[in-house]
Amino acid sequence: MITLIDYRPSQNAWKVRQLLWHLRLPYQSEFVGAFENKGRNSKHAPLDHWGPVPVVRLEDGRVLSESNTILWYLSDNTAYRPDDPFTQAKVFQWLSFEADYLQTTVGSLHFWALTGELSDRPSDLLDDKRATANRALSILNRELATQPFIAADTYSIADIAIFAYAHLAANAGISTGHLPAFEAWVARVRARHDFLAPMHPLC
Repeated sequence: MITLIDYRPSQNAWKVRQLLWHLRLPYQSEFVGAFENKGRNSKHAPLDHWGPVPVVRLEDGRVLSESNTILWYLSDNTAYRPDDPFTQAKVFQWLSFEADYLQTTVGSLHFWALTGELSDRPSDLLDDKRATANRALSILNRELATQPFIAADTYSIADIAIFAYAHLAANAGISTGHLPAFEAWVARVRARHDFLAPMHPLC
């Protein structure tokens, strides 16, 4: 059975839980306190070279880290990664976009707000992150105005990855009221019958 090294408030860990739930793939959880930086010093840290969540340990003992890498691996030969090579490339493109422009902006701002560190950050840093996040969300809105999901006509791991942080824009002080296609997509993802609530209290 797969083991997921997890911390429930982590949106990156939520991505993996969501895909595992979609796939009805049995797994066991081991929890670490990643947001308090306990993960790097825990018994789980040697699983990979960084020590953050999520990490999956496969049945044969091999280990994968980085949430989008795990999504890519687990989605092989499933409905959540299309077969067509071009569409697969588009999925990979949006996974990269999420890591480069959403985790580093909305993700950071949300994390700092959650941990009470937002007021400790320089205002120009916060402004830069919000500006980049706004540009990224505007790109998503433009794309989603032409298709129901981000990489294709069907829901994929690209939607799981992007939803994880993008839907938290308001928590990061970013309004999305002027992005109707984006907000409609958030509602579509939430409305799925197999949607897992993504938020858990910091603990």
